[in-house]
Amino acid sequence: MMKLTRIFYTVGVLICSTLFQANLSKAQHNVVEIYRPQFHFSPKKGWMNDPNGMVYFNGQYHLFYQHSPNTTIWGPMHWGHAISKDLMHWEEQAIALYPDSLGTIFSGSAVVDRDNTAGFGKNALVAIFTHHNHKIEEAKTGLHQYQSLAYSLDEGKTWTKYKGNPVLPNPGIWDFRDPKVMWHEATKQWVMTLATKQSITFYGSKDLKSWNRLSEFGEGVGAHGGVWECPDLFKLSVNGITKWVLLVSINPGSPSGGSGTQYFIGQFDGQSFVADHTDTRWVDYGADDYAGITWSNTGDRKIFLGWMNNWNYANLVPTQTWRGAMTIPRELTLKPVGKAFYLSSAPVKEFAAITSKAGVLGNVKVKGKYNLAGKIAAFKGKYKLDLTTTSDADFALQFGNAKGDELIVGYDQASRSFYVDRTKSGLVNFEKSFPRRTIAPRISKNGNIALTVILDVASVEVFADGGLSVLTDTFFSNGVLDQLQIQTSGAVTFQKIQIANIQSTIRR
Repeated sequence: MMKLTRIFYTVGVLICSTLFQANLSKAQHNVVEIYRPQFHFSPKKGWMNDPNGMVYFNGQYHLFYQHSPNTTIWGPMHWGHAISKDLMHWEEQAIALYPDSLGTIFSGSAVVDRDNTAGFGKNALVAIFTHHNHKIEEAKTGLHQYQSLAYSLDEGKTWTKYKGNPVLPNPGIWDFRDPKVMWHEATKQWVMTLATKQSITFYGSKDLKSWNRLSEFGEGVGAHGGVWECPDLFKLSVNGITKWVLLVSINPGSPSGGSGTQYFIGQFDGQSFVADHTDTRWVDYGADDYAGITWSNTGDRKIFLGWMNNWNYANLVPTQTWRGAMTIPRELTLKPVGKAFYLSSAPVKEFAAITSKAGVLGNVKVKGKYNLAGKIAAFKGKYKLDLTTTSDADFALQFGNAKGDELIVGYDQASRSFYVDRTKSGLVNFEKSFPRRTIAPRISKNGNIALTVILDVASVEVFADGGLSVLTDTFFSNGVLDQLQIQTSGAVTFQKIQIANIQSTIRR
């Protein structure tokens, strides 16, 4: 009888504990979901960081990503997987790659092997990724990262790892990772762009399996405040001139603190990359755009996606059932400024499909404050705002709510710079570097200032002068930012102000 009583007692405790955990999880879910992005990709649960293996094939955009499915902090890395037909609506798939005896699955890329160069099959999807062996890492030999392959013959639904992995062993470099592979038509070879400590090393292959070292880039150029990561190499043309662009993420060492992505414009001949400039340039000057790369197999279009977070606080942001989101997909182009070329990024054209018809205000003269709250109140904190002005004068867009949270996007005439100030945006004290003002220099020489601001419930993306100056920052307000006013120190005329609602794309 005593034994039976203990059993009933134990079962009762388990039931009560289960109900308590369920209620706690429900409460946590309700709190957490107020920060769930409404039109940016985020995982249903678990941890997410770098975008990986992005490839377009048979009408579908594949997004793989660094994923720890059972934790909300960085953990054993898998490749999560999502697909989209329009870059806006995403459907999560089964996990594509799991850790194995060679290690966990770090960042990498994917290609369409049209000519069956690897022997896996015509039009096979081939993923090239870094295996990270934590046991070898503990031995401190520096040989714990190496490059491996997996392939899919059913359009990415299932993946088989190559039995001959790794295909590129580590030569003794502690940081030896993040392969981005592309086909170089002029030399008829696959080219791998690989992060190697504080440089980029290029490798070549005819079959994706056997790789030879081509060259190295990075000494004496760019920012070197941290480890170089997640590179990408591609070409863009403007005004009949073709240039090569090299993206290199770095952590720490960005202009906003922590993680950031720099870029170089130059020439690549299939062997070596040579930059045209010596100054350091950034894809995004905000705090929360990292490890971004472009989709492969998209022809002349170069579509970029970044991880909307920062390693300074990625494990600490105030969400609990999930952590991590991606930026809006962005189209990359080159723009001439004077005698130089700069990288520009703007929301992809597909973004228009989830954006309502804009309300337009013309010739708005502001001296002091101009209230726009009535124009945005119904949008529940997610909308797109465009404005243009010919005045090279200070102005600020103040987004707020009744609880006193304030997010400011503005232009400072004295320093010729755009900025985002989130110091009073809500929850900011979970990490000391989070409450800050991020600043992007004005690159354009045009007299007109054009600004696009895209607001989601927990992020702001600013594209100035057609995307020459970009800022991406997350925030965690205590309520929807349903107030908006323009503030100026002098008289400023805005030729046009457009505000449009953005539809939610969440499929739950």
